[in-house]
Amino acid sequence: MEGTFYVKAIGSPPKVLVSADGSGVVGHAGARLLTDLADATGLTSAYASVLQPLRPRGTGHDPGRVAVNLAVVIADGGETITDLAVLRDQGEVFGPVASTATAWRLLAEIDDAMLARLRSARARAREVAWMQAAEKGEGIPAVQAGGRKLPGLVLDLDATLVTCHSEKQDAAPTYKGGFGYHPLLCFLANTGGALAGRLRPGNAGANTAADHIAVLDDALAQLPDAHRHGTDLLIRTDSAGCAKSFLAHIRSLREHEIRTFFSVGCPVTEPLRRAIRAVPDRLWHPALDQDGSLRDGAQVTELTGMVDLTGYPVGTRIIVRRERPHPGAQLSLFDTIEGLRHQVFLTDTPVAGGGSAQFLEVRHRGHATVEDRIRCGKETGIGRFPSRQFGINTVWLELSLAASDLLAWTRLLLLDGEMATAEPKKLRYRLLHVAARLTRGGRRLHLRISTTWPWRNELATAFHRLAALPRPTG
Repeated sequence: MEGTFYVKAIGSPPKVLVSADGSGVVGHAGARLLTDLADATGLTSAYASVLQPLRPRGTGHDPGRVAVNLAVVIADGGETITDLAVLRDQGEVFGPVASTATAWRLLAEIDDAMLARLRSARARAREVAWMQAAEKGEGIPAVQAGGRKLPGLVLDLDATLVTCHSEKQDAAPTYKGGFGYHPLLCFLANTGGALAGRLRPGNAGANTAADHIAVLDDALAQLPDAHRHGTDLLIRTDSAGCAKSFLAHIRSLREHEIRTFFSVGCPVTEPLRRAIRAVPDRLWHPALDQDGSLRDGAQVTELTGMVDLTGYPVGTRIIVRRERPHPGAQLSLFDTIEGLRHQVFLTDTPVAGGGSAQFLEVRHRGHATVEDRIRCGKETGIGRFPSRQFGINTVWLELSLAASDLLAWTRLLLLDGEMATAEPKKLRYRLLHVAARLTRGGRRLHLRISTTWPWRNELATAFHRLAALPRPTG
């Protein structure tokens, strides 16, 4: 009939009645995986040893367990200390959990000396985790660049701005017109885990060499001795890390049998612009993509010998890439005039051993993944600091780094396939936040995951692998 229309039936979920009187069901059951992993790697016992002076009478909650529970909550997506309630109110699964007030007191009592010992404790746990990975037969994964596996470890340093919406000690205006903190961080590209970080006022300089040196030294101290002294270490930064004193420090580490190399961005100055203009077209070579194929519209050349590098470490090379700018790219006036975007970096990797300009450029471009690490870090404690006191926020940052490590070790030791490279949000949605039914039988506690949960097998397998990990001794 003309003018008649039909409405397609839309299926609706069944009606439910909601009440707050359930029992035998727990949420965030997958977070128990992180708690047990902290125990299996020795992080809990190491924290307990360090923080023992804060438990003089041997009563109450163990400070080490409180610190681990905070790290677990942060890894699970918690943003405030009050989020400890997620664990505390499910004591049958997570055991006794400190009150919010107790956790606040613990963070306030940790001074700089104890904070340094907490970092050392995390380094000991990392060594155990990496030994467990070696016994699993996989070890630390290599970073890919230009279709090749990079030897050794790759450390990416970068700073980020964290907005503070209330008055906090040492928060300050930022160079982007905001207000907050400006932490400098170091991530391990091989595993995606966090190595080190320093909380700084919002007006701290992005290119402060002393801060870069301090964070790098903290990061190197996190590496097991066999890796710190037994393999190549590539240090990557953007142009904020091109200070001569920072590069000299990286080179000086070789005197301590630490094989460090750098690959750092460099501002495009007028002498560089003149050198770029002077390069004939025949000396520009096609750039590479990460899989080793040619990158469309991009070329690379080396400017070493055309630019004065006085004051930089001997053997420093300077390489430039030019490329058709993608929509929305930020261009300098020089780029606008030339019609191409130019990016320059310095490296001390020699030509011998395959250090061609094309390969070194695609290797350096991999530093861009640090933006993903920072984004995930901000979703794991670094994006929001709970206290008005700078000291407490500094401890929170350290526990946030531990939370990132727990997630990285979970991927490395317990997961396969897609989940072994999953970002924190995916891990939380699929594994950590799953609900389970709690039952008892044979004098054991059972967490029963729903048979319809899509990732039930991955989570169950992770728990089985965790149970089979060798435990640290001593």
